[in-house]
Amino acid sequence: MLSTSNISLRYGKRVLFEEVNIKFTPGNCYGIIGANGAGKSTFLKILANEIDPASGDVIITPGQRLAVLKQNQFEFDEIEVLKTVIAGHKKLFQIMEEKDALYLKPDFSDEDGIQASVLEGEFAELNGWEAEAEASSLLVALGIKNDLHNKKMAELTGNEKVKVLLAQALFGNPDILLLDEPTNHLDIHSINWLEEFLINFKNTVIVVSHDRHFLNNVCTHIADIDYGKITIFTGNYDFWLESSQLASQQAKDANKKTELKMKELQEFIARFSANASKSKQATSRKKLLEKLTIDEIKPSSRKMPYINFKPERLPGDNVVEIKNISKSLDGEDVLHDLSFKVDRGDKIAFVGSHDHSKTTLFKILMEEIKPDAGECEWGVTTVQSYFPKENSSYFNVDLNLIDWLRQYSKEKDETFIRGFLGRMLFSGDESLKKANVLSGGEKVRCMIARMMLSGANFLILDEPTNHLDLEAITALNNGLINFTGTVLFVSHDHQFIQTIANRIIEITPNGMVDKKMTFDEYMDDPAVQKLRDTLHEIEMV
Repeated sequence: MLSTSNISLRYGKRVLFEEVNIKFTPGNCYGIIGANGAGKSTFLKILANEIDPASGDVIITPGQRLAVLKQNQFEFDEIEVLKTVIAGHKKLFQIMEEKDALYLKPDFSDEDGIQASVLEGEFAELNGWEAEAEASSLLVALGIKNDLHNKKMAELTGNEKVKVLLAQALFGNPDILLLDEPTNHLDIHSINWLEEFLINFKNTVIVVSHDRHFLNNVCTHIADIDYGKITIFTGNYDFWLESSQLASQQAKDANKKTELKMKELQEFIARFSANASKSKQATSRKKLLEKLTIDEIKPSSRKMPYINFKPERLPGDNVVEIKNISKSLDGEDVLHDLSFKVDRGDKIAFVGSHDHSKTTLFKILMEEIKPDAGECEWGVTTVQSYFPKENSSYFNVDLNLIDWLRQYSKEKDETFIRGFLGRMLFSGDESLKKANVLSGGEKVRCMIARMMLSGANFLILDEPTNHLDLEAITALNNGLINFTGTVLFVSHDHQFIQTIANRIIEITPNGMVDKKMTFDEYMDDPAVQKLRDTLHEIEMV
């Protein structure tokens, strides 16, 4: 079992946590939620003993093993992939290294033989003989092919490294598992596998995630960080959301009743305090009034931006047609003879494991790169706005946010710009921040504001939910549901796709799947499943 005793942490005057006392029990999965900056990742680092709290203790049942999803992709660059996974079980990995070093000694002695025998016994007790098979199985399940298992980590792509580090955390059945944003950079199929793994996991899981569908599927409890307190609720994310909203409304209703009662008493006292026959009643009511209190309902630290895309004009029937597009990058065929037509009102989610294909297609559509073959024919009434996966180039300027956003606005008045920034949670002095010092989430909100000002009727978004908190994701989700134009987007957020898309396209090296249906229908369709399994088998060969 893992628990905390009076954990507190401050950074200057800012209080992150104040006397937090929590027990995390086996068999449960706890989702840590809170606004950006509330301290979710910091709390996990305290539990993992990577950060010392200002006061208090973290208590782990003696003999239990805690595993953490590593965030440093370069930490294991000189180690083979399979060994990196096994290194998640430090004791087992240490025994393996010591054992191998002994057997390689040219002057292997009797003492070495005794030590090797001891190590072999410990190795067997820790299921060492199954280690490579388990590590390999985890890697394959997460989409890391067998031919990569003996390569060094430095030879893998960033997304592949993330998957290996996730396999490392899951390896060896840890007693306590700490996962910070485990679904980042995972494709939908890997996320589904991870959900199933955690649902069947018998020990303790503590996870930070902004993926609502993931939290709903795997969590038995929600740990809510707000104003330095951490409160645990039984149930998944949706249950917490409904319960917290209901509790807040009930508190407001109770206060309203109290306010009405106070008003009635005050009016009675004012009317009859000077009346001798009523003076005793007035005095009694005055005492009652003194006992009535209005409970302070502390507003949540969470804030939701206002996201609303308004097209200035409706497009015609001809929106865009992709004709026989092909593109190679670094000798790899990223797109091959791709053709499809986008209809007015389509909201198309591009899914699948080949993110570079989707990003390349979007860049071709926005004329950032040229195809090797084929063309894109845009309708003359179509106005596009683009959210790229990588947005750093937009912020390499020495401008405050007012001047930054003014570049993209027809209306140049500062009051208008400030009001627009306020909707995106940049109010007061926040609007004077320099664009080149923004956090990832702040940059995303600025890019969305830029899109809202465009008046476009065709939106292209490449993983727009990255870096956003749950409230901003919900606001963007609702904004795209209500948008009356056409949308092409890439996301790994199941709920985001399910609630927005009316058409699914999956691009693979062996062809394209294009279906007019919701995402859940797409995932459950037997014909689609058969085709995807076939394509997966081809790729794994």
